[in-house]
Amino acid sequence: MATTPPIPADTFKLGFIGAGKMAESIARGVVNSGVLPPSRICTAHLGQLRRDAFQSFGVSVFDNNFDVAIDSDIVVLSVKPQVVKDVVLKLKPHLSKKQLLVSVVAGTKLIDLQEWAGHSRFIRVMPNTPAAVGMAASVISLGGTATEEDGKLIEKLFGAIGKVWRADEKLFDAITGLSGSGPAYIFLAIEAMADGGVAAGLPRELAKGLAAQTVLGAASMAVNSGKHPGQLKDDVASPGGTTIAGIHELEKGGFRGTIMNAVVAAAKRGRELSQS
Repeated sequence: MATTPPIPADTFKLGFIGAGKMAESIARGVVNSGVLPPSRICTAHLGQLRRDAFQSFGVSVFDNNFDVAIDSDIVVLSVKPQVVKDVVLKLKPHLSKKQLLVSVVAGTKLIDLQEWAGHSRFIRVMPNTPAAVGMAASVISLGGTATEEDGKLIEKLFGAIGKVWRADEKLFDAITGLSGSGPAYIFLAIEAMADGGVAAGLPRELAKGLAAQTVLGAASMAVNSGKHPGQLKDDVASPGGTTIAGIHELEKGGFRGTIMNAVVAAAKRGRELSQS
């Protein structure tokens, strides 16, 4: 049985099928971190704005996806779920068994991607929108013939735009509900905190800046302190103080249950989309 040839770790070419914001964020992160020079990255798009976005940091932009597929050792699918099947079927004649295929398409299973491509050297990745500022939470799952070396290479690529975890693909709907959709929940919280600040008398810009920086700082403490979030909360809430009064209001409104329900609802919707 033939072994899968390794992707050359230092000289591989990376291509993006789909030239949207997520593809741009990943490509920028890879270039800015020094993982790859822009001369070894390509994508395709006919629109001038998207072409300019990639060319502004040195990435080659072709006129069609076929050239991207032919020119790349690693091909990243970054298109909308509703068109991915058609895109992959059209690419199929231009794909080689030597290539590693990567999908960041939401709600699309490895088994379907592998069938459409006639190719099982696939890795599925679920990143999220903070990829745009190098703070993504990405989870990867290896397909049929993807090797451990393939997995490490993709961890390195996505490590350029944030933190990376591995998980079984069966967990991806829950991951979508938590980290995929999660930034929107936090944006709502920032907006609500800022509105509360305005209601309490703060100027809008000051309230918005304080709310965003507070969330950023709290998240950093949760990541770096080694303490459970509940303990960090307790550290702020002194007896009879302002914080516990605020927490009391949140609990009366069912804050924690509502957040939990949001994650579960988004995961359920992701499962429905992946089965449709």
